[in-house]
Amino acid sequence: MALDLQSLIQKHRHQVDFIQIRLEQSEGTDIVLRGEILDTLSQSLSVGGNVRVCHKGAWGFASFNRLDKLEERLLEAITSARLTGTDVTELAPVEPIVDRVALALKGADPRTIPLSRKKSLVHHYNELLRHYDPRITSTVARYGDTYQHVTLATSEGTFIEQEWVDLEMRFSATARDGETVQTGRETHGSRQGYEDLEGLDERVKAAAERAVTALSLSPAVGGNYTVVIDPILSGLFVHEAFGHLSEADMAYENPDLLEVMTLGRRFGPKTLNIKDGALATGHRGSYRYDDEGVPATTTTLIHEGELVGRLHSRETAGKLGEHPTGNARALDYHHTPIVRMTNTWIERGDSSVESLLSDLKEGLYCRNWLGGMTNGEMFTFAAGEAWMVRKGQLCEQVRDVNLSGNVFQTLSDIEGLGNDFYWDESGGCGKGGQNGLAVGCAGPSLRIRNVLVGGS
Repeated sequence: MALDLQSLIQKHRHQVDFIQIRLEQSEGTDIVLRGEILDTLSQSLSVGGNVRVCHKGAWGFASFNRLDKLEERLLEAITSARLTGTDVTELAPVEPIVDRVALALKGADPRTIPLSRKKSLVHHYNELLRHYDPRITSTVARYGDTYQHVTLATSEGTFIEQEWVDLEMRFSATARDGETVQTGRETHGSRQGYEDLEGLDERVKAAAERAVTALSLSPAVGGNYTVVIDPILSGLFVHEAFGHLSEADMAYENPDLLEVMTLGRRFGPKTLNIKDGALATGHRGSYRYDDEGVPATTTTLIHEGELVGRLHSRETAGKLGEHPTGNARALDYHHTPIVRMTNTWIERGDSSVESLLSDLKEGLYCRNWLGGMTNGEMFTFAAGEAWMVRKGQLCEQVRDVNLSGNVFQTLSDIEGLGNDFYWDESGGCGKGGQNGLAVGCAGPSLRIRNVLVGGS
């Protein structure tokens, strides 16, 4: 296949500036239980690929699931690029790479696990949710695993094969008491092995417990508070609120955003350091090469409070005169690579969580997540659990706590960073119609002033 791909590329290389061919084999399992109903029980096998062609700054793209149609799809992409190209192709240069990255697992390959065992695991977790408390009215337990083997070949001489496995479980429980309805959620993911999805009983019951507990809580009183958030919320914040703005395709065609995201601009205290990278091994956003064949890196985005980097594909790096960072990712062969985060984290500080709370006269301590959304530089996140803080002490627990703000103002309002740290492997990121891409995120506890809290 290597010779076939490279021969085909060389045959048509003279017609365009750049050619990339991706071949992919994937296998997957999806199981969903909703209450007592088995909603989904499926196994899939897929073989396909795509071709990407660039000519005079314009891209042609075609996907296929019949390998005998590869040359036809390549010619279609070449025609599309040649018809629309009127500018200059600007791809940041990279050294050609020839490599094979074998599957690396610490546990069992999910493809070797019988479907019946996977179904039994989902049923077990769902029963824990359903029978936790009679006020639980609906539950969802979902299992998913995916294996992908990807081959990339380019007109510059790169030829890479790599494979990986991704696993995920999601749980939710909804409780009702009269007109009051509350939901608890948990998600867990791994690229290490099937065993990582077993033994989650306590986390599953914790989701149900949060839903039931919240029924008897009073809503938070809305207003501006100093808030201490736990590492899970910190990871969610750095990914959703800041990370997407660091993706260079968001900025290079948006002069206003590019001006805001000027390198060297101060965004937070000198204790704030934010990074992204697929080199951090063992996490859901980890890999050796991105979907353009660029080696994985670790990119410092904020160093001592100043913006010093951003995430790139070869095209965005070329257009902005910067270095590619290995952040071009595609969900599968149906899609073209776009700039995506990998593993994104805030580095730990030197304050204990107790010290972050100790001199807080009145505020909130928030833990875990329930949901959230972002719109440009604005964000809103719902905390899974929250407590009022008075004179440095945790007081009554409250519910319906939504944290909102402007990401740039919020970064500048960070008052302290904890010396704790936690990797959250539950992320499934969505962008550009490519939803569920595996990512990791992490951080320490953060203390932030002037956070708008929505409540009663």
